Amino acid sequence: MRDKIIINHFSSFSALISIMRKILFLGILVSLFAPSIVQAQYLRSSYFMDSNTRMLLNPALQPKRGYINLPVIGSLAAEVSTNALGVQDVIDVFDSSDDFYNNDKFFNRLKEMNELNVSVNTDIISFGFYSGKGFWSFNVGVRADVDATIPKTMFDYLRATDADDFKWSGQSFDIRDEKLRLNAYSEVGVGYSRAINSRLTIGGKAKLLLGAGNLNLKINQVRLSGKEAGIDSEFQIISDAYMEASGKGLELEEENGYINDLDYKNFGIGGYGAGFDLGASYQVTECLNLSAAILDLGFIAWNKSCSQVAESNKNTTINKDNVGGFSDDVLDFELYGLQKKENKARTTSLLPTMVVGGEYGLMKNKIGLGLLSTTRFGQLKTYSELTFSANFRPNSSINATVSYSMLQGGETFGIAFKLGPVVLGTDYMYFGNNSKHVNAFIGLSVPLGKRKIANI
Repeated sequence: MRDKIIINHFSSFSALISIMRKILFLGILVSLFAPSIVQAQYLRSSYFMDSNTRMLLNPALQPKRGYINLPVIGSLAAEVSTNALGVQDVIDVFDSSDDFYNNDKFFNRLKEMNELNVSVNTDIISFGFYSGKGFWSFNVGVRADVDATIPKTMFDYLRATDADDFKWSGQSFDIRDEKLRLNAYSEVGVGYSRAINSRLTIGGKAKLLLGAGNLNLKINQVRLSGKEAGIDSEFQIISDAYMEASGKGLELEEENGYINDLDYKNFGIGGYGAGFDLGASYQVTECLNLSAAILDLGFIAWNKSCSQVAESNKNTTINKDNVGGFSDDVLDFELYGLQKKENKARTTSLLPTMVVGGEYGLMKNKIGLGLLSTTRFGQLKTYSELTFSANFRPNSSINATVSYSMLQGGETFGIAFKLGPVVLGTDYMYFGNNSKHVNAFIGLSVPLGKRKIANI
């Protein structure tokens, strides 16, 4: 019973979360061999490498030759970031195979408000090539983001009511400010960059976005309390919650007038949108290069027929004997007291990322000292970090980077390397199951065309 409760708090689109869980586990599996930890969707340690992966962070940074990425593993990233829990805790949450919240070590690591971000992305098709004076790139990819905040009071409630001797008499739980945001979509992108002169290179990327699913759930308050002292058979639920959900084939399932589950009947396109990446690189001197970019400026407009709205209006006293005690019917999604409202079209925005970098080259740019600032404007929180790196480029086939990052809540080391067509890396070293920020990135490509000279 409790497992289902936890799953509902972390996932409302069960089909999407199932896919995300598999990708997440794949990312963590890869991290055992090429550990990497990150708060944004891209491998920052590759920014100053001679690799096509850095174009993900700045469309003006051209590789030295064209490329064709292998499907999926040509550019695959899976990322987890929390402010309190470790990697193993997050796996337990998604797996929900045990009552992990009853573990005192787990419970003591929780903060008053616990934040979680999970991001996965991959390109099914991606390639780039030089033509004339410019560089073209194309990709078809899949992206998914989950942002959640879960108050510690939720776990207080779960631990207390899970006890065999729990009674509602005299008990009350006040759960506030729980939020969940999920966004999953495909993109079809076309990029172009060009050297304006010997110093300045500019680039941009336009993306057609195909919406798969979106959820915005806000639980301002759920208060549960025994109706009166001495009576254990009745309790009161007061809820203040709001939900917007969009997706082709999405259905809100109801029981007794309240939503008790979300279900996908089939996958499809529920909305269309557009996105843009813009970047520039400027060679100040022979040794000093400065660059900047803004990524994921865009939106998805969801069709009215694929979008549903639900809102709570619940101040109810429930007799547990009438609903079978502490069954899934009482403590499932219906706990929020959400009721269907009139469907409406809605528009959601992407999560932009701002990138600013600079590198000083030594020994004819075979060694570089870099500084990179990235800021990701999340729906629930903004993440910022500063990365220092030492970059080694003995030749075009072998590149390596060692980095040190300062982020909100700590600092860590990273590493990335390129061996011919393979790129593996990390922005934060993996330090065991208690690591709070974990990412795995792998890139595998086939060189295309003749080698060109591009700005480093």
